[in-house]
Amino acid sequence: MTRRGPERAGTSSRLIGVGRYAPERAVENAELESQLRLEPGWIARRTGIASRRYAADDEAASDLAVRAGEAALANAGLPRADVALTLLATSTPDHLLPPSAPLVAHRLGLARSGAADLAGACAGFIYALTLGDAFVRTHRRPALVVAANVLSRRINPLDRATAVLFGDAAGAVVLAPSDDPATGVLGVDLASEGARYDLIRVPAGGSRRPFAAGTPASDLLMEMPSGRAVFAHTVAMMTASARRALAAAGLAVDDISRWVPHQANGRICDAVRRALGLPAERAVMTLERYGNSSAASIPFSLAAGAEAAPLRHGERVLLVAAGAGLAGGALVYGC
Repeated sequence: MTRRGPERAGTSSRLIGVGRYAPERAVENAELESQLRLEPGWIARRTGIASRRYAADDEAASDLAVRAGEAALANAGLPRADVALTLLATSTPDHLLPPSAPLVAHRLGLARSGAADLAGACAGFIYALTLGDAFVRTHRRPALVVAANVLSRRINPLDRATAVLFGDAAGAVVLAPSDDPATGVLGVDLASEGARYDLIRVPAGGSRRPFAAGTPASDLLMEMPSGRAVFAHTVAMMTASARRALAAAGLAVDDISRWVPHQANGRICDAVRRALGLPAERAVMTLERYGNSSAASIPFSLAAGAEAAPLRHGERVLLVAAGAGLAGGALVYGC
């Protein structure tokens, strides 16, 4: 796409629509505790989760993404022909090839939109929103940023480290051009620690270990060999990234009206919040009822929070995530 002249300097994006979707089936802790032979209350005590949602047999990631995208576009009231880019953050695309974003854009009627998947695991929405904001600033055309995951098909149902955490959901936002310098991404920090690459993984199915006859089914499912290491490194990454994003925005913790963390588990979220000195009432949490949906958890929670109390002009929202890779980051967004 041709970039226009310098008159675009200083433009920003603004968030004009949010949406979310979770499948109908709620899986309560009692079901998993029985399946995993855990004592009643074990999951809630260790994770802060009471239930999570599982997609129906005929639902794939694109189906969840379309539902969330429909809600965000309706909330924005934007003509669909105006949307120029669709980004889908997902770790569970419908297929390894082709990407799912073009299908999502097609089903949403976004006939003039480019579309691409982004695989950033739990931090995928942070990365997608950063790219979407940059596109809108540069080209002055709206973008749809969606995150969707069907993690219920990537967990090992016999592995309590992952089976108790993850669920399925989607969230979406619509960004539009703005001339208000107080809106859009005000500060961002993106981080990675490739030395921790194997802390959360699906061992087989990629180019390193492709599908082959005789591959154990468990090697095609998610595993987390050391929950303690994941806790320590994700808390450290989320905390450090949040501080750097605030510094980049020239803001302090007291300037943040809402904090929307990746809903990893209750202990991780609480540890990061306390380290940052954020009051509990500023945290937007959906973890208890919906569990951990990886990249989808931030936009899903953002939309849920906006339903309860609409986002106001002038609000500064802090988003933060870390997960497999390790990949993470934080972003301060001005509403």
